[in-house]
Amino acid sequence: MSEAYIVAATRTAGGRKAGRLSGWHPADLLGKVIDGVVDRTGIDPAAVEDVIAGCVGQVGEQAMNLARNGVLASKLPESVPGTTVDRQCGSSQQALHFAAQAVMSGAMDVVIACGAESMSRVPMFSNAVLAQKAGMGYYVSPAMQQRYPNIEFSQFVGAEMMARKYDITKDQLDQYAFDTTQRAIAATRAGAFEDEILPLEVRQYDGAQPPGEMHTIDEGIRFDATLERIAGVKLLAENGRVTAATASQICDGASAVMVVNEKALKAHGLKPLARIHHMTVIGHDPVIMLEAPLPATVQALKKSGMKIDDIDLFEVNEAFAPVPLAWLQITGADPARLNVNGGAIALGHPLGGSGTKLMTTLVHALKQQNKRYGLQTMCEGGGLANVTIVERL
Repeated sequence: MSEAYIVAATRTAGGRKAGRLSGWHPADLLGKVIDGVVDRTGIDPAAVEDVIAGCVGQVGEQAMNLARNGVLASKLPESVPGTTVDRQCGSSQQALHFAAQAVMSGAMDVVIACGAESMSRVPMFSNAVLAQKAGMGYYVSPAMQQRYPNIEFSQFVGAEMMARKYDITKDQLDQYAFDTTQRAIAATRAGAFEDEILPLEVRQYDGAQPPGEMHTIDEGIRFDATLERIAGVKLLAENGRVTAATASQICDGASAVMVVNEKALKAHGLKPLARIHHMTVIGHDPVIMLEAPLPATVQALKKSGMKIDDIDLFEVNEAFAPVPLAWLQITGADPARLNVNGGAIALGHPLGGSGTKLMTTLVHALKQQNKRYGLQTMCEGGGLANVTIVERL
């Protein structure tokens, strides 16, 4: 079986809710990052055989197959197909897995995996809430209710459950949020994101578009953050431990990676950034919901024949601070290798766009630090988790 290689990876800088990217239609955001990876490789756009995009809120401007609409908003010819994946927050990480599997099998040679989410224009839970309000019912079925009686499927509840299960205090959560913010600030000031970010014109939701102003810095970073301010944020639940300050930020953004096999490397003269070394996806408890990255990482290491210390850098999505802290407990990973340039608490989490966003950051960080192996994982709605291990080349 052939290998799968990442030959280009890019992302937009994150935009705050109603912020600097909120005037962009999500299909146009996706089209821009698709063009970005094509431009970085110099490949003939017609050589792309499929576009697989992750998106969670597949309604409104993100409905009707966002991947295909992104293709039609890009420089790719009409002959390039597209399909949209929903594995909740892991949607574009799953898109990457599907792309890798396609080129490894030889069914295709060049595939773009990508994702986009405009949380300003398509608010979180829109697809479920709007359908329910329109009288089309709720996604939790009678059979699900029978299997999980009186259960609320909620990531917010799951975050509190994880904090208590792993005995993570509010003070520890607050400290983690402060630390990841400081890492994001340091990375930004050091120019660590410059090679991965695709500059875009600023477009506000209200139509404001400052002439020539470009969006190049993650808008969610709180450069004036202090531990005291973070600690003072209101709890999300009475007697809880998690606050908005220790949860990922609502974010607008898109990202893309180009995945190819050896045949395409030779045919198009491409230089790989990394090789896909291993891929895992598991289902886990849908009630605590956010815990799946922990057993998924253990399984991925076992199946790949690796130990945690073999991995140089980790990207564990910071949907809520209890997730990476519990993950550190279970895996015994070196905290200094985790989310070294900050995570979603500081940078934002554009839902379906986060999978290829984290991979973009990971492969660039491996290159900058001259490291070899990187591991990416994230919690996903419904109690799911993907794990991807890559080797920098």
